Amino acid sequence: MAYIGNQYNHLEKDLYKAPTVFSSGSTSLDTANDKESVVSDCESGVSGPCFDQPSLCNNGLIQLCSGDKAHDLITRRFLSNLGSMAVHIKDLTIQKNCFAGVTWQARLQSFQIFNKAMEKKCGGGGDANVKYAWCAATRDEVCKIVEHGFGHCGLPKNSGLYGHGIYLSPDDSPMESVKNAVADKNGVRYLMLCRVILGKAELVQPGSKQCHPSSDEFDSGVDDLSSPKKYVVWSTHLNTHILPEFIVSFRATSSLKGFLGMQDRLKMPTSPWISFPALISALSKYLPPTAMNLISKYYRDHK
Repeated sequence: MAYIGNQYNHLEKDLYKAPTVFSSGSTSLDTANDKESVVSDCESGVSGPCFDQPSLCNNGLIQLCSGDKAHDLITRRFLSNLGSMAVHIKDLTIQKNCFAGVTWQARLQSFQIFNKAMEKKCGGGGDANVKYAWCAATRDEVCKIVEHGFGHCGLPKNSGLYGHGIYLSPDDSPMESVKNAVADKNGVRYLMLCRVILGKAELVQPGSKQCHPSSDEFDSGVDDLSSPKKYVVWSTHLNTHILPEFIVSFRATSSLKGFLGMQDRLKMPTSPWISFPALISALSKYLPPTAMNLISKYYRDHK
């Protein structure tokens, strides 16, 4: 079964050059135009040293090693997009979801069916807007997702700021997910590298309670239409529009842990989120009219 798409982000373009990346048993996710034989990662050997980290689960994951094409592509992209923070990443390990078992094969085929359906929705041979994206999750959440798929009990936690769904960050912005990754008892943090069907994305405002597309025109959400840092896949689409393909785990040096802690303190307010009009109304009880006039003017200018 061939995976067909029209446009891909940079990581996808690179990974499609690696013929061993997406095969699993008799089912492969290579491009339709690729006529080369594909050898399953589950069956082939790879060269290079591996960091000896215990496998997350007994079912469906294999560890990739240095020298494997997928391993090296993901590692290079991940570290290069962290910029100066890359030096603080240690013991990087990549495991691949082999989609083992009947249930995962069904989810894989479901993803492909929904991709084709999205292409038709976007105008026949249209662009389904399939991207690679990062998703932070705890070790327990990753295990539950690998074994059972996405569900209420294994759903990665988020701030809830952009509605009810899973928040992912573009493959070229891993820091957004890195700072949300929670270390386990051994100091290891986990990210899932997923293939995501976005279709037509709509802008989601902070404080949204949305849990599904606002209309049939849209399929997913973003925090910014021109340069998104968050993709929002609604709770109604978890096991049809997200395919977790790789698990990336790492340890962070004390310098990075301090930086991530500072980011959390700066970005996560403790007060409830309210709309700007409600905030202005509340402030008017305490601030003089001149100050309120300025605030209202700045708000109108911002809009």
